[in-house]
Amino acid sequence: MTTVPSDIAIAQAAKLRPIADVAAEVGLGPDEILPYGRYKAKISAEAIARRKPEGRLVLVTGINPTPAGEGKSTVTVGVSQALRRLGRKVVVCIREPSLGPVFGVKGGAAGGGYAQVVPMDEINLHFTGDFHAITSAHNLLSAMLDNHLHQGNALGIDPRRITWPRTMDMNDRALRSMVISMGGINAGPVREERFVIVPGSEIMAILALSTDLTDLEARLGRIIVGLTRERKPVTAAELKASGAMTLLLKDAMLPNLVQTLEGGPALVHCGPFGNIAHGCNSIAATRLGLSLGELVLTEAGFGADLGAEKFFDIKARFGDLRPEAAIVVATVRALKMNGGVKKDALGKEDVAALRRGLVNLEAHVKNVQKFGVPVVVALNRFTSDTEAELETLLDAARGWGARAALSEVWARGGEGGEAVAREVLALLDEKKAAFKPLYDVARPIKEKIETIAREIYGAGGVDYTAAAEKNIAQCEAMGLGQTPVCIAKTQYSFSDDPTKLGRPTGFRLTIRDVYPSAGAGFVVALAGDIMTMPGLPKSPAAESIRVLPDGTIEGLF
Repeated sequence: MTTVPSDIAIAQAAKLRPIADVAAEVGLGPDEILPYGRYKAKISAEAIARRKPEGRLVLVTGINPTPAGEGKSTVTVGVSQALRRLGRKVVVCIREPSLGPVFGVKGGAAGGGYAQVVPMDEINLHFTGDFHAITSAHNLLSAMLDNHLHQGNALGIDPRRITWPRTMDMNDRALRSMVISMGGINAGPVREERFVIVPGSEIMAILALSTDLTDLEARLGRIIVGLTRERKPVTAAELKASGAMTLLLKDAMLPNLVQTLEGGPALVHCGPFGNIAHGCNSIAATRLGLSLGELVLTEAGFGADLGAEKFFDIKARFGDLRPEAAIVVATVRALKMNGGVKKDALGKEDVAALRRGLVNLEAHVKNVQKFGVPVVVALNRFTSDTEAELETLLDAARGWGARAALSEVWARGGEGGEAVAREVLALLDEKKAAFKPLYDVARPIKEKIETIAREIYGAGGVDYTAAAEKNIAQCEAMGLGQTPVCIAKTQYSFSDDPTKLGRPTGFRLTIRDVYPSAGAGFVVALAGDIMTMPGLPKSPAAESIRVLPDGTIEGLF
């Protein structure tokens, strides 16, 4: 059995093409890119404006994540490498990683093995500064809000009803709830405060959904920071903050161009989480990819119950996108865990447990099909998988009306993804897609929540706390009743209970709060105990990361 080096070792050993050569492959001239060193660049606004999206869009999604691993980003990159090997002009569009998972437990988001986007270390760390720009713009609004309170509060904002948090891109549970302005009369009014992680910031969602600078500034101006004592919403535009925020985000608005390990073009832009936000890369990057390539592969965060639903109902709706196929990524190991096998026993063949766990994959496949999008199941192979297990999974997927193929991109790069790539091409040749969102945005907020809960999660009903009931009424009174709904819930289960694996049914979903994300253009519903500021695990990945004297990095993945 061939031993595959660590992700960082593979990435650091790669021989990268100059970014101008990567750009030229998709028809971008040297005057249309803004280089950030030798291997990264932003695409100029002029280059974007002069092109029209004409390519075909393929979404990559997956089953609910487990500690066994699924490899959705790896498959996304690897299949794009495979399509390029097959002579197709393909662009991969993925999200930027957050420092929280990089130094926490999940790791980066640049793929893995021989299916990565590079330079991996730079992408996983500070990259081109987009996350820092989002942090600055978000916290500028926070500072202007508190300054407004200190300087006389002409807008009459009720300090008890401020809804705008602060942000930072790190897992830090100590920042979930606090009291600020404890420094006396010059510090402003004492009030409660909280932080969200940057991928959960409304600014991140706005940047990912904006089409140009004009749209960006308009969306920023619509952000609701809190309410007056009469419960009238107060916006960032009323605080006169949106112009300066747009300035901070001007360069971050431009998509980033890098490359795969095999030299193909990759657009890496924005990074909203799929559990607490809409979980997709930017509309700007996806539309740019569709103007540069024949095919675009883009991923959505976590399982199809979160990322894919939000891709279809939020991003595709706002971006006028028409996905024509979807790849649903699964592993034998993860499905055996859904079937009740403990992590330390996953290396043993257990077809019975696999069959029990297949209900999770089946539900995701059928959910995607509800949107009118045909499916290819990519079985991401692990070395411990047996032939009996592989055939059981592939046969089951075909029985649900999906195509299915083995993916070995982690160990073999693009060559290992050709079987999946051929199935995608065959699916596109059939021209069966008839994409449609799940619900009509004109329906009441509760009806949209309950449609998602019933049709996608399999819930038997929805319960609302008193706070959620009150805030739904408030959102509808603000004129936000006819927007999409972004449900924030655990990624580990279809339900709001992370311990319920497989395919739970008949459970009741609890919506504990609802709040407006008016700039992004949707309403957020918090389900169960989901947190918008994660915490570090007992042994965070940061403990194993170091830089050697020669600059070599260890422990980054």
